[in-house]
Parts: sequence; structure tokens; C-alpha cells
Amino acid sequence: MNNRLITIAIDGFSSCGKSTMAKELARRIGYIYIDSGAMYRAVTLYCLDNNLIENGEVHRNALAAAMDNIAITFMTNPSTGRQETYLNGVCVEQEIRSMRVSQSVSLVSQIDFVREALVAQQRALGQAKGIVMDGRDIGTAVFPDAELKIYVTASARVRAERRAAEMNDADIYAIERNIIMRDEMDMTRQISPLRKADDAIELDNSHMTIDEQNAWLEARYNETLERLNKQ
Repeated sequence: MNNRLITIAIDGFSSCGKSTMAKELARRIGYIYIDSGAMYRAVTLYCLDNNLIENGEVHRNALAAAMDNIAITFMTNPSTGRQETYLNGVCVEQEIRSMRVSQSVSLVSQIDFVREALVAQQRALGQAKGIVMDGRDIGTAVFPDAELKIYVTASARVRAERRAAEMNDADIYAIERNIIMRDEMDMTRQISPLRKADDAIELDNSHMTIDEQNAWLEARYNETLERLNKQ
């Protein structure tokens, strides 16, 4: 049995199911899962609840002053066995997945001091390796030396259908427009734009079942360990 621990970075577009696949891979191989996207969503929720976003603009000075008072933690729900996100001690797992947060998260995630603060937290969490982390810049900015990097993509329509089913929202067209707008913002932002790392393996899961996707990911993990053991 190989006990070597590595860092697995899963990046890609919104609503590709990165969090779901990362959680399942971590469960299968006994690693710790860290949802970096949830951290940005939690900061966005804080901004919305405290009127720090108005007319599509973030009150940057007020947010900068508040950052030290924003504590994001993860806890496992004993009833479901699922990891949930807490903002200042309050479970916000449902709230951070709402369209309200989705429409504003790119505004917050492109702010330099927000990214610096959260990237520092993410690196600290992953120092001991044995983690699976998903997000937009994990393989390019947070863990550029990760042993396994996956870049996930899917068509905007497929992603909209998945998000609509998740939210019980029938307005697929509005969700698709939001996804396309967010893709553009994520890819063109000045700080840590979404891009495929040169050594990342691309996964287009548009037409894959969950089981096929999980098997594909686990195979890439096993291949990575085999490669590292030969070096």
C-alpha cells in the first residue's frame, strides 16, 4: 500500500460539478477536501448581508476593514456526513449556493486583498498535503507545484441545466446567461484569471455520468502515484 500524500488541484468553470467530484475523490482516497469556492462565496454573502455591494460595485475600503472579522470554517454535518461552510460560526451552506451570491461572487473574488487573504488560508490548510482542493486558480496560483492538476469544463447549457436542477429553478436561460457572464469575468480578471495550467489534464464532463467521472478521476490519481514512484 502506498502512503505517499500528494496535492490534487481541480480547477475549471463554474457549475461543472468540481466540488462534487472533488469531495467524492477525497472520500475515496482518504484525503481532506477543501472547497475554495465556498470561501469566496462566504465573503460575498458577508458583503451582501452588510450592504457592501451596491449597483454592481463593492465598497472595497469597507470590505478591507472587515476582512479580519470574516472567519470561514468547515465542519462535517454528523447527520449527512457532508462538509458544510460556516461564516462567523453560522452554517451558510445553502445561502452561498443561491443565485443572489452567484451573481456577485466574481465581483468579490477578483479583489486583490480578498484573494491574498484566502490564498494564504488555503496554502496553510494544504501544507501537510493529502488534500483535494477545487476552485479557479488552485493549480496556477495556490498550488502551482501540485502533483495532480485537473481542469474541468462543460458546455454552458449543460452547466445551466445542472444548476437549475440543483436550485429547483426552471429559468434555465437566466442561469445560462449568468454562467456565460461569470465565465467571461473569471477568464479576464486581472488577478489570477481562470486558465488551464500547462501541466493540467482536461476533463470535459458534459456527457459523462457521475460514476464515469469518478472512475476517470481515480484512475488519474493512481496513474500519478505510479509515475511519482518511478521517479
